[in-house]
Amino acid sequence: GLGKTIEAGLILRELLLRQKLQRIIVIAPPSVVLQWKGEMESRFGLDFEVMDRKYISRMRRERGWGINPWSTHTRFILSQSLVRNEEYASSLRDWLGDGLKTMLILDEAHNAAPASSSKYAIDSKLTRSIRDLAWRFEHKLFLSATPHNGHSNSFSALLEILDPSRFCRGVPVRNKTDLDPILVRRLKEDLRKIGVDLPKRIVVPIVIEGLQKNSPELVLASLLKNYKEKREERLKKATVKQKAAELLVIGNLQKRLLSSVEAFHRTLNVHINTLNKKEIEEEIRIAKNLDQLDLLRGGINGDDDRADSDELQVEEEAAHQHQIAMKTTGQGICKEEWELLEQMNNISSNARYKNDERISYLKKWIKNNLCPSLGEKGAKWNNERLLIFTEYAATKYWLESQIRSLIADSDLEEKRIATFHGGIGDEKREFLKSSFNSNPVDNPLRILIATDAAREGVNLQNHCRYLFHFDVPWNPSRMEQRNGRIDRTLQRAKVVRCHYFVIADREEDKVLDVLVKKTEEI
Repeated sequence: GLGKTIEAGLILRELLLRQKLQRIIVIAPPSVVLQWKGEMESRFGLDFEVMDRKYISRMRRERGWGINPWSTHTRFILSQSLVRNEEYASSLRDWLGDGLKTMLILDEAHNAAPASSSKYAIDSKLTRSIRDLAWRFEHKLFLSATPHNGHSNSFSALLEILDPSRFCRGVPVRNKTDLDPILVRRLKEDLRKIGVDLPKRIVVPIVIEGLQKNSPELVLASLLKNYKEKREERLKKATVKQKAAELLVIGNLQKRLLSSVEAFHRTLNVHINTLNKKEIEEEIRIAKNLDQLDLLRGGINGDDDRADSDELQVEEEAAHQHQIAMKTTGQGICKEEWELLEQMNNISSNARYKNDERISYLKKWIKNNLCPSLGEKGAKWNNERLLIFTEYAATKYWLESQIRSLIADSDLEEKRIATFHGGIGDEKREFLKSSFNSNPVDNPLRILIATDAAREGVNLQNHCRYLFHFDVPWNPSRMEQRNGRIDRTLQRAKVVRCHYFVIADREEDKVLDVLVKKTEEI
């Protein structure tokens, strides 16, 4: 939120005035493609076309089937979810030719850095696509708030794509002098020194204490821990691959439980059904490469095709990956484990539609900060807004239902809440952003529930200074990206507050505290 898009526009304008540029390509995450178009037009008078299926169809209708759509304009914005598609990339390569007077702007460039959960940096599809394109451009500009993920091999590989004559993957970047010629870095401290008024961010842990011992959250956590220990005991002699697959499955169940009982119940049923299929020896495809199971490991990244997909489709694919991982373990299930699964299923089935202590806290918070007379017929809302993030579609639907019941009978209740998620389409996405950023006097929207489809580059700070992480993402940089939706330039408030929940009596929540501290370090 420190103006990377504006700096990019200033550089573009300068190079165009010097007649150094004729063709420009911006590659950006799906969620900010139209935002880029709007910013370039309104602030710099630069007209960009969005390259997508609609544009290709229109050009073919107007100019004939054989036209190369890239040749119809000089400035384009392309989604990261499409750049890996050869239908777009091959015609782009033809259009670039010798690459003279061309410029590539890569927004959220960290998405193109190779994955680095192992010793070596492993290229993603986006990494390979960008590497194949980048060298064809005379000028390159990479934009990112989080270019370094803590793995030097990944960082050097990203820099090699930017400037292969200066950097080489596998060779750590040791000196600041290596970076100085190619790096422009802006920190909030730098802007404060020159008088830019930026908000102060306060991270607020909401510690929920004194839960009853028989509360579903605590009982399910205890049973799942017991189940995990029994599975690990039986996997002592298993292969490394089998153990890794099992760990992914159990870890996925734990993450869903930390999100909501509803999300846990859905995934638990996938787990039970998969074990049932295995018992009757029904064929399930085996994973040859555990790196394919990325949804179980850490959700979808911004460079993933699924980043702009419908959340339910993503959930279905996660369920399928869960089945593959279970098959990979090759392990059946014993009587004690079945009993634990049945117990968890019964408890989660009874509790899945009920509210929990986090919902109770939100009710009080909404009453204190958004709707002082909440609970009364026609209760009036003030002009504050609230942004709530969650990782899973199941939690999002459950959370929306719970909050709608909390605000029932208040003034314009149907228009007070909306959800922002993958698959809603460009027009709906822009409408939601516009509604949430418009003056609260003119627009009734007060609460926006978002999945991580909204975490990168989306401006939501105009009239919102409160954010809740209903569940904490296990990837620390993702939490920072969420906070950045309201903690950015043009935020009107002096202070922004970012809340997250911790259940004091649940062991797993200690991990959440570690994640939050790691986010602060990053």
